[in-house]
Amino acid sequence: MDSFDSLLTLALQEDLGEIGDVTSRAIFSQESGRARLISKDDGVLAGQPYFRRVFSRIDPDVAVRFSKNDGDSLSAGDEVAVLSGRVVSLLEGERTAINFLSFLSGIATESRRYAEAASSGRATILDTRKTLPGYRTLSKYAVALGGAGNHRMGLYDMVMIKDNHIDAAGSITAAVHRIREAWSTRFRVEVETRNLDEVAEALDVGADIIMLDNMDEATCGRAVEMGAGRAMFEASGNMNLARVESYSHIGLDYISVGALTHSVTAFDFSMRMAIDE
Repeated sequence: MDSFDSLLTLALQEDLGEIGDVTSRAIFSQESGRARLISKDDGVLAGQPYFRRVFSRIDPDVAVRFSKNDGDSLSAGDEVAVLSGRVVSLLEGERTAINFLSFLSGIATESRRYAEAASSGRATILDTRKTLPGYRTLSKYAVALGGAGNHRMGLYDMVMIKDNHIDAAGSITAAVHRIREAWSTRFRVEVETRNLDEVAEALDVGADIIMLDNMDEATCGRAVEMGAGRAMFEASGNMNLARVESYSHIGLDYISVGALTHSVTAFDFSMRMAIDE
């Protein structure tokens, strides 16, 4: 949660400024109330701890009781949570808390759609590093809740030799040799390939994972046949639900989908207030 605290500080500062919600503070004083969080979409809940953290930062006396857990399926009209506390505190935290919950639930919902599309084959759906700055840990948390997998967290936890590395080094072979000289077997080595000749070179030099970048289904199938038992294979590039369902049957180990985190639709929630008598 430490990294989230920094993000939360920024989010509250941009919404509340130095003096808070001038509308709510003018209308209400110490009144207490209750709020019901309602799902307006069908999908997957994600972000419960972050939602709670918003209100605990604003006012530790606000109570948040969820009736659904992260990873649970939601239907439009479901009551997701009940909150109680000072009305001003509830209103000041409402938008920031729902923003986090909506964004992450949107990611989890889309991840589940893709995981289900690939479920009749063997391929695992993976996310990518195409995330909003500051939101990577949160986004990958939501992807996992939806049933998809996490690719590397950053540039520090796995080697991925991409086209620019290969072009600058002169070849796949040269790039992999330099990686092995620097890191030995500390990191798994993934190599991005653009054609079957590059697939053959990556296999010969001992890549652990071979990414098939923007290759059609037939070419991906031939690559998997070439490397059966010698490496794992990942397909990437402009994947949508229909392509994922089709590609998942050709023996791939992974299909990476940037859309899981970079272009999802936010999940719709609403919060309905009532003042205590």
